[in-house]
Amino acid sequence: MRRIVTTAIALCALGAPLQAGTFSDAQKREIEQVVRQYLLQNPEILIDMTRNLEAKRQAEAQTRARAALSAHGDLVFNNPADPVLGPKDAKVALVEFFDYNCGFCRRALKDLQRLVEKHKDLKVVFKEFPILGPGSDEAARIALAAQKQDPRKYWKLHQALLEYPGRIDGKVALAVAKKLGYDVEKLKKDMNSDEVKSIIATNMQLADALGIQGTPAFVTPGKIIRGAQGFTVLDKAVEEARASTNDDKG
Repeated sequence: MRRIVTTAIALCALGAPLQAGTFSDAQKREIEQVVRQYLLQNPEILIDMTRNLEAKRQAEAQTRARAALSAHGDLVFNNPADPVLGPKDAKVALVEFFDYNCGFCRRALKDLQRLVEKHKDLKVVFKEFPILGPGSDEAARIALAAQKQDPRKYWKLHQALLEYPGRIDGKVALAVAKKLGYDVEKLKKDMNSDEVKSIIATNMQLADALGIQGTPAFVTPGKIIRGAQGFTVLDKAVEEARASTNDDKG
């Protein structure tokens, strides 16, 4: 019986159902009792199982993401409509999906600032991804209109909007842009253009394909980093992308 119980515990731990014909009714009742008692006495097994399941899900998500990047990579990293910081022909690229009203995006800005200061050859691609309401959508469209008007000042506008101490909407975004010298009346017109709306629609579709549901999300050719995980994680991802590029050359 001990061998039977051990086998049953192993099957339960693996999530495998007990087949009706495998054990008698009496054996199944005894096994259920023993398994229950065993798990009560060793609850860390359930914790381990949960961790293993989460690790498996994350690995599967990364596998799906890599497949999506393979299918949509050029649009993710090289869409000429996207705002870009750094050399456009850089060998190493980092993409950020963000929302100006996202508190974690504001926290991640400091990490990104450190990153571009350290990696002078890094290309950062900004994906306006306004998912936190109408104010976010207005700000994203104004930022893209500003990019069209003067791409050299986009990075300053991007930082100013994320550093603004309060909720961002169209009125705030226009006021910030005005301080930076943008033509506000032109921004009002261009923010409603089909071109600007198309960029945001494309970003939404790409996010869906990549399994990105929240902000911030950072993308390299081999990885998707969800959330504000800190400078060290981003720095490591950039170094890994650079090493991969060097390996491809070799």
